[in-house]
Amino acid sequence: MNKIRIKVCCISSLQEAMQAIEFGASALGLVGAMPSGPGVISDELIREIAAAIPPPIASFLLSSEVTSLGIERHYQRTFPNTIQLVDHLPSKEYALLRKALPSIRLVQVIHVLDEKSIDEAMEASELADALLLDSGNPRLAVKELGGTGRTHNWQLSRSIVEQSRKPVFLAGGLNPGNVAEAIERVQPFGIDVCSGVRTEGNLDPVKLEAFFKAAGY
Repeated sequence: MNKIRIKVCCISSLQEAMQAIEFGASALGLVGAMPSGPGVISDELIREIAAAIPPPIASFLLSSEVTSLGIERHYQRTFPNTIQLVDHLPSKEYALLRKALPSIRLVQVIHVLDEKSIDEAMEASELADALLLDSGNPRLAVKELGGTGRTHNWQLSRSIVEQSRKPVFLAGGLNPGNVAEAIERVQPFGIDVCSGVRTEGNLDPVKLEAFFKAAGY
């Protein structure tokens, strides 16, 4: 049985990137400007870290841009190999983005709030290369687009996994104490962790080791 893919998000330095890779991360999340939430670093630092990440490790740029042009410009400042779209992107913008960046993988975040999230996920799965299910709330006046540290309704997430033709990552409040249950209940392609392996904002090697062990590493 293949090990589940683990993405360690909110990477804040090259040292953190190498530490996560050492423990077995297959993807790293680099957070660009957001309306709220933790882990934001400068585009200059994102570019530096993305350039240093060795293949086949994926470098995920988390972008809150909602137009093809805005996302393309964000990419050109950072040069990751994957773009994680944390907000809704209209299908016409997807088409433009595919044309502008044909070799870049696109991962669409779905903030799992209610049954409507399943329909939203199915629509996005026709456009994106993968989905990432998180616990933000883009309906708020100040949007929550990730990094909340909250879990969501895993039953809804399991329904999305079962119906999606694209790989699905599970995020939102995962930690060493609940990740095994999350994997069992949702059966995702991959999992995503930020605050669950940190202490006072910094990657914690003890928590990292416990998380990867609980996830089957």
